[in-house]
Amino acid sequence: MVVLQGTIPFEIIAEHKITMWFLIYHLITPCFVFSLTEEGNKGYGPVFEEQPIDTIYPEESSDGQVSMNCRARAIPFPTYRWKLNNWDIDLTKDRYSMVGGRLIINNPEKSRDAGKYVCVVSNIFGTVRSSEATLSFGYLDPFPPEERYEVKVREGVGAVLLCEPPYHYPDDLSYRWLLNEFPVFIALDKRRFVSQTNGNLYIANVEASDKGNYSCFVSSPSITKSVFSKFIPLIPQSDRAKVYPADIKVKFKDTYALLGQNVTLECFALGNPVPELRWSKYLEPMPATAEISMSGAVLKIFNIQYEDEGLYECEAENYKGKDKHQARVYVQASPEWVEHINDTEKDIGSDLYWPCVATGKPIPTIRWLKNGASFRKGELRMQSLSFDDAGMYQCIAENMHGIIYANAELKIVASPPTFELNPMKKKILAAKGGRVIIECKPKAAPKPKFSWSKGTELLVNGSRIRIWDDGSLEIINITKLDEGRYTCFAENNRGKANSTGVLEMTEATRITLAPLNVDVTVGENATMQCIASHDPTLDLTFIWSLNGFVIDFEKEHEHYERNVMIKSNGELLIKNVQLRHAGRYTCTAQTIVDNSSASADLVVRGPPGPPGGIRVEEIRDTAVALTWSRGTDNHSPISKYTIQSKTFLSEEWKDAKTEPSDIEGNMESATVIDLIPWMEYEFRIIATNTLGTGEPSMPSQRIRTEGAPPNVAPSDVGGGGGSNRELTITWMPLSREYHYGNNFGYIVAFKPFGEKEWRRVTVTNPEIGRYVHKDESMPPSTQYQVKVKAFNNKGDGPFSLTAVIYSAQDAPTEIPTDVSVKVLSSSEMSVSWHHVSDKSVEGYQIRYWAAHDKEAAAQRVQVSNQEYSTKLENLKPNTRYHVDVSAFNSAGYGPPSRTIDIITRKAPPSQRPRIISSVRSGSRYIITWDHVKAMSNESAVEGYKVLYRPDGQHEGKLFSTGKHTIEVPVPSDGEYVVEVRAHSEGGDGEVAQIKISGAAAGVPTLLLVLVVPALGVLACSGF
Repeated sequence: MVVLQGTIPFEIIAEHKITMWFLIYHLITPCFVFSLTEEGNKGYGPVFEEQPIDTIYPEESSDGQVSMNCRARAIPFPTYRWKLNNWDIDLTKDRYSMVGGRLIINNPEKSRDAGKYVCVVSNIFGTVRSSEATLSFGYLDPFPPEERYEVKVREGVGAVLLCEPPYHYPDDLSYRWLLNEFPVFIALDKRRFVSQTNGNLYIANVEASDKGNYSCFVSSPSITKSVFSKFIPLIPQSDRAKVYPADIKVKFKDTYALLGQNVTLECFALGNPVPELRWSKYLEPMPATAEISMSGAVLKIFNIQYEDEGLYECEAENYKGKDKHQARVYVQASPEWVEHINDTEKDIGSDLYWPCVATGKPIPTIRWLKNGASFRKGELRMQSLSFDDAGMYQCIAENMHGIIYANAELKIVASPPTFELNPMKKKILAAKGGRVIIECKPKAAPKPKFSWSKGTELLVNGSRIRIWDDGSLEIINITKLDEGRYTCFAENNRGKANSTGVLEMTEATRITLAPLNVDVTVGENATMQCIASHDPTLDLTFIWSLNGFVIDFEKEHEHYERNVMIKSNGELLIKNVQLRHAGRYTCTAQTIVDNSSASADLVVRGPPGPPGGIRVEEIRDTAVALTWSRGTDNHSPISKYTIQSKTFLSEEWKDAKTEPSDIEGNMESATVIDLIPWMEYEFRIIATNTLGTGEPSMPSQRIRTEGAPPNVAPSDVGGGGGSNRELTITWMPLSREYHYGNNFGYIVAFKPFGEKEWRRVTVTNPEIGRYVHKDESMPPSTQYQVKVKAFNNKGDGPFSLTAVIYSAQDAPTEIPTDVSVKVLSSSEMSVSWHHVSDKSVEGYQIRYWAAHDKEAAAQRVQVSNQEYSTKLENLKPNTRYHVDVSAFNSAGYGPPSRTIDIITRKAPPSQRPRIISSVRSGSRYIITWDHVKAMSNESAVEGYKVLYRPDGQHEGKLFSTGKHTIEVPVPSDGEYVVEVRAHSEGGDGEVAQIKISGAAAGVPTLLLVLVVPALGVLACSGF
């Protein structure tokens, strides 16, 4: 075979040791240059394995270099060069270095190095260009140093804090806001929102708790840098809260998205109460991949598709008013290959049509490169190919959103016919009366002319014999006379060749017992018979198919089984027949020569299939109309339909109440009644016949019933108590299913007992079940009548039953008497007092604080009204404390007692006893230790405490002594621990330990462990 790849230098021909005969032929035919070596045949042009990608280099980076990757495989090994903005890069400069095809730029500079890079790869077979990659320089400037102005806003009014991010690149910033200090970020909720479009902070209505200093925190993920602005003081101005209608301030714009991308739309409104946000798509259902987050302010559409294009609407509403905003989402697409070029080998003189088709929006344009240079536009067709047409081709599809490359090598070949790689079959079998095609496929370029002979007879096209364009010979209605030797001759302008095979006739395969139609019910078994005759010299196999698809007996062994015990019998057994097994079964008896088929139908009767095409119409507050189309009855008439519904309150499908109550099998519409107003529903339909109940239909589109005024009153209305001059009213909030409409809330009515006029207030939070009315003129413990009802945007519901409650009582006025304080140790003291006579007192509060601290820093301990004393713990040693006691109830705290000053003891000795000996004397151990000396700021040692306990336990026997020695019993079994600590009026000091055992006498190892005084252990021991 001759392969030509462009023009090959004469030196290469000489190097490959071309024979003298061919060299003479080459000189005679200068228009051709040939390469016959094995290496030449195995070579190929560059194929990219890695191409450069868009890169962002941080201007503040300390790396000092940036690299663009490029790697290709080729034989022979390729060479690489680079272009910047279509100009060749001088790789001899010190600023550049190359590792393989990888370009390294040292000390990159924006003015010189920013732009579009292309890697160009070449070898003797051709040249290819990589896709373009952009090198850009990322930066994020700091915020300006000027102070931000304070923002004063009346409570209840909305506010917008401007971020005004600094200059930056790229535009992929994320925004958060700091409150008062780093890293305290504000939490976002229904009332507060940070736009990721401009970074501004939006507060629907300002509350007193919003007071503080705010800073916009900006991060650039591309260059991993963050900056934050000067703090903006937000000062809420106290005012009687007013209500304001919804006012949308964050408005998404017309958006162009690329197919498959994730799209984010933002919408946020100011208003008091906080507006509720709702999203919809105009005249169409929302995309299945849409997700609403950030309390309704963000709509995300994942993996957007063309059908998601359309007009989107955000609606904000509170009971004062509503606002709407619309904008369009357009879906376009980068180029994507429908059909692209691949490496191709063509005969010399042949024609080439190289299909290269891409889809995209807008429709991409197509252009071509040959060996890296511009070649053509549009489709590529070439006639009468010559060796000059060989090379590396690139098809490029591009639109405004991107560019894609398809690379391929075109080889032009020329050779005389040869059957070496694909000779004719030596033996060809054909069935009697059948058809045979004898292939003739030599390798040749250009395409050869074909002729055939049987023995010495030259064959020509006739009624039974036909020679195809590709050289194959077709014979139909085979008889015994067709047996013999057949030879195919192939010839082109470079030579000729032939190949011979022998044709033998076999007996035809016939179905002698065909399958019959079968009618069964779901769950029964069915048998399909199939027996065939065939040539005894050949093997026979049976293939069964259902509706044109071959049955896989291994995968379907639970239902399909065939008879393999009897030769020439392909009987099929279908076990436990299901609806999906119905259809046309075909038995094919097959040998390597021919086949025969026969078919029969299996009818399966069973429960109905699922209804389809469910539509929800005439949506009202408690009813909707449903229409559907009947599904398959599976050969048994449908007797009735059942409609089921589901809400977000439960995942369980429940039978719905309908009109008519019994839906007959010939109906395709019904009305669902007794629905909950303003509730989201899905519906499905199930069909039934005499053979059972079928599978449910696909759920309908989710709908929301119309709203209606509430018809349920809140329960458990009550209250009372609270702080001084307050009336606390409570109730059980209604669950979502009883809201019946948007802008749900409560109206609370109350009046003093005996008065005629009711005072009303509105609570707009549907989850709150408490209202506190403050009135400085309100008498304590006054009887009130209260009632509560629900409301929504459709009207008011009924009032609850009237309840009687009492306003808050006055705080105690008496002062606890006989307050006394006793110091117990360096860290504890006890406080006692006499109770006041006021029966409303719920308990007592003890305050204590160090003399050097302010009274505002006092710590507090509260006890019930049953207590007369309490213990104060964790005090500082040798410190003066102030202590007072006051009574309290739900209305507040009474006046405190007189302040008592008292000083805690000095701290216990910090030195632990040093155990100097442990001697066994008969049945006892004598333990001796050094005397502990207290420091000047520590309490004097009054004696020693010794705890004798089993090892591993916390309790034991406690001894007290004023000596430096003690005797303890020898343990009867196991090991015991002896703990020694000094005791003082300031408490117990640190501990020394020793382990002793009942083993032979000796001096045990001293285990001295420094521990915190175990006061609890000593207390449990009864000391």
